[in-house]
Amino acid sequence: MNFLNVFLFLSTVCIQPDAMAAPEDDERQESRIDVRILDNESWWGGFVGLGARMPFDENFQEVDLETMNFNNQSAPLLLSDKGRYVWSDRPFSFRIEDDCIHISSRYGKPGLYRSGKTLRSAYMDASRRFFPPSGGFPDSLFFCRPQYNTWIELTYDQNQEDILKYADNALKNGFPPGIIMIDDTWQQDYGVWEFRADRFPDPKSMVDHLHEAGFKVMLWVCPFVSPDSNEFRNLEKAGYLLKDETGNAKIIHWWNGHSAVYDFSNPDAVMYFKDRLKDIHEKYGIDGFKFDGGDNVYYQDVSCCKNNTIAVDHTAMWARIGLDYPLNEYRASWKMGGQPLVQRLGDKYYSWKAVRLLIPEMTAAGLLGYSYTCPDMIGGGDYKSFIGVNTDSLDQRLIVRSAQIHAMMPMMQFSVAPWRILDKHNLEIVKNAVALHISFSGYIMKYAGIAAETGEPIVRNMEYEFPGEGFEDCVDQYMLGKDYLVAPVTDSTYSRTVRLPEGKWTDDQGKTYNGGQEYEISVPLNRIPYFRREH
Repeated sequence: MNFLNVFLFLSTVCIQPDAMAAPEDDERQESRIDVRILDNESWWGGFVGLGARMPFDENFQEVDLETMNFNNQSAPLLLSDKGRYVWSDRPFSFRIEDDCIHISSRYGKPGLYRSGKTLRSAYMDASRRFFPPSGGFPDSLFFCRPQYNTWIELTYDQNQEDILKYADNALKNGFPPGIIMIDDTWQQDYGVWEFRADRFPDPKSMVDHLHEAGFKVMLWVCPFVSPDSNEFRNLEKAGYLLKDETGNAKIIHWWNGHSAVYDFSNPDAVMYFKDRLKDIHEKYGIDGFKFDGGDNVYYQDVSCCKNNTIAVDHTAMWARIGLDYPLNEYRASWKMGGQPLVQRLGDKYYSWKAVRLLIPEMTAAGLLGYSYTCPDMIGGGDYKSFIGVNTDSLDQRLIVRSAQIHAMMPMMQFSVAPWRILDKHNLEIVKNAVALHISFSGYIMKYAGIAAETGEPIVRNMEYEFPGEGFEDCVDQYMLGKDYLVAPVTDSTYSRTVRLPEGKWTDDQGKTYNGGQEYEISVPLNRIPYFRREH
């Protein structure tokens, strides 16, 4: 930090940090800084999964980047709309009390910086210094066509026959081919990445059929290994698994039970795992992988692995594996802003409350550098909500509104089959949302390229794009790139209030508005309100 920055902040920070990274030997150095919040200053950051809590309120309880991730991406970054930001190479905890952000770290002092006077200037400086864009982005098919994930329809019964039916029914019902993700239990065992013969009699022909129909195919994988398998015994003998304090393979509890975990701090373990994925690719023509798990909560107390790594390091090492595959997806990441990785919001319940989380979490993802993010699955990822349902047993408006939000995002992903749970009228509305997304794909790709070169988010917080116009608390509108303000309906009503920034705006129906004021608009179920900025 230069002398000017130190001078600027002496009046607003109780303890000014001087070192950012942990020592090379990772010796723990407890430290704390207290950042005094300026008048009318708002703060964002840390966790994508806390997007709906941003900007943080005056009594924000302590959260810890080392031990938490809120089921999603995280980064050691806090951002202010006064141009200030906090960054550390290592995790820290923070809370807000008495108009002060209290930040504690076990690994040396985080740094407090300033660049300009806005949320955007703070973000751009942090991005340039600490997570610069890579220059690349994921496979363009993610942005141009829908994704189809087999989880909701098949859950733990992934099988060849039903996967082909799912894909064929999508086409028969007028949906375009895109990426199809075959989810958990296609494999023989956790860590044994081979199709189950009892469920997949001819996986090569299945993949060939999907390719011929226009789909690209991804498979679900995780860093876990079933402890009663031959693969576990082989990996333990080779030293490729994390160990506990006794020197034996560490067994952790995750949502599917108990498993051992790969130690990706060992380069040989990384190469072995990648070789298994290469085998699948070459044998069956698989195009990419959905990398699930990897949450830092599964890597606590891993002091026995190489290089004195801590939990978040393992999350990052798992994420870096995906950089070898243009077709990838992650739900948990640490400090991977600017990288060409597809991120997905954490699984949401089937509820209007969950629908209202999509926009603030997507804008939070952008502020942490995760530009290539998909807003969960349409309707949510809670499979129990859809078991045995029909067109009369759920609120179809929720599926429609969820699909409409996805349509004006970088990506849209189906899992529950809309042709199964929607009536004909609502199915047509959802298909129109898909058509709208495709019509915007060129624009979205343009901003994917901008994100790759400059780091600027595709989905942008309103305060980010319009500083000083009073949008710091706006959580139900966002900017798609610089030109389109999107104001979806996130509840069961048919109208909403839209606040337009200064300037001239033209809506999706061709009507022109003067900015700088609010408008009450009618939003029937077949409308997705958006406004083009007139330059």
